Amino acid sequence: MKKVIAALAAAVIIFSGGMAFATPSTHIWSPSTDIQPYGVFHLTSDIYVTTKGQDQQVGGALGARPQTVTNLGFTVGVLPFEKVQLEVGFDHIAGYGTYDAYPIYYNAKLGIPEGAFGDFFPALAVGGYMLGTKTGGEARVNETAKLGTDYNILYAKAAKTIGPAGRFSVGYYKGNERLLVDENGKSDEAGILLCWERTMSEISDNLWLAIDYMGGDSSYGALSYGFSWKFAPNASVIFAYVDQNNDKLSAVEDWFTVQVDIDFDVFSGKKEK
Repeated sequence: MKKVIAALAAAVIIFSGGMAFATPSTHIWSPSTDIQPYGVFHLTSDIYVTTKGQDQQVGGALGARPQTVTNLGFTVGVLPFEKVQLEVGFDHIAGYGTYDAYPIYYNAKLGIPEGAFGDFFPALAVGGYMLGTKTGGEARVNETAKLGTDYNILYAKAAKTIGPAGRFSVGYYKGNERLLVDENGKSDEAGILLCWERTMSEISDNLWLAIDYMGGDSSYGALSYGFSWKFAPNASVIFAYVDQNNDKLSAVEDWFTVQVDIDFDVFSGKKEK
């Protein structure tokens, strides 16, 4: 446990700037209905590489587009119940100009696992993420917005496994209308959440595929698709592509992403999935 805390204290090489990088348990890009079990600590380290490798200076609140994005987050399950679960976490986000002065973003999620009240009962979750610590003003095109990190995205989601077809998720989110805007500075703070995912047992129980969609024309709207390989009972790595819905947004590009996830069960001392 001391080693985990030390690693977190040293992990300050993380990025922000309007993207969905302060994350609870997710599929690839958007939140999932999965929740960390009680006492299980989750450490995630994500790398995002833009499809264009050159910085450009732009107007608006975002500033210059980065070449590479890194994010390290920490989440833990805090309710000792089987049928109602709660996780809380935070991300330290840095490396993007004036936003670095307010680097902490929080997240939390409450949910019921699939099958908790019968075979046909879906997984349900409600939560929030990118809960920043600094209130900001409107982000308008070719203007400098007041510094703000309070994207404050709230969401509700349901998921159900349908036999060999995989698990299907549907939900809805809404965030801060002052900061979630399109290329014209118009508020676009809400949208649908969709995902299909499946463990490819025919090939290997370690292989997982997903297509993850988050609606909207702000910098959060994206279609993501990729695969994961579980290389240990408590560790996996995702390789994916994030295709932004709105190609007209300044300082926002599509991304290649690699995401490493590791769990630690601090109560039993056993490693969990």
